[in-house]
Amino acid sequence: MKLYYSPGACSLSPHIVLHEAGLAHQAIKAPTKTHQLEDGTDYYTINPLGYVPLLELDDGARLREGPAIVQYLADLVPTKNLAPANGTLQRYRLQEWLTFIGTEIHQKYSPLFNPNLPEEAKQVFRDKLASRYKWVDGELQGKQYLMGDNFTVADAYFFTVTRWADPLKIDLSPFPNVKAHHERVKQRPAVQEALKTEGLLK
Repeated sequence: MKLYYSPGACSLSPHIVLHEAGLAHQAIKAPTKTHQLEDGTDYYTINPLGYVPLLELDDGARLREGPAIVQYLADLVPTKNLAPANGTLQRYRLQEWLTFIGTEIHQKYSPLFNPNLPEEAKQVFRDKLASRYKWVDGELQGKQYLMGDNFTVADAYFFTVTRWADPLKIDLSPFPNVKAHHERVKQRPAVQEALKTEGLLK
């Protein structure tokens, strides 16, 4: 399998899951700024949408969108318990988390990366993020991970987007459970490995 990623982007989520799952893969850098691979290939010829992540399977089939990719990877290794079994209420709870992270957190961060967005507009998104983090902080009370005691693909996604808080001036100090979760996930060996591969650990 090949994972096309851009360092520190949302593609870090499936990158973490690949390491957690212990699946053999090739990580190929596809920078979101240049859309050019290291061998000179135009990334748009691989993914016409131009963004990451993209997972290419051994048979050449390609899968886009992080929440779909991480569930696919989790289902390849059910014994790792990275996702509850399909058809169970817990699986839908996982999908509930993945959707929430994608639409209520990831999407609110996206405008903050735009250097042309006025500061007043950015503050609107920061305030919305703060309200969402406050809710997640309550959900994490007494839990190790989003779904309870077990790490799942939702934790990888939440960790990935929450990494953007500091550089984008999102104050997480009012949310101790969110901060504790972030540090807990960061210390996992598979997460450390993905961060190292992407050049994100000093």
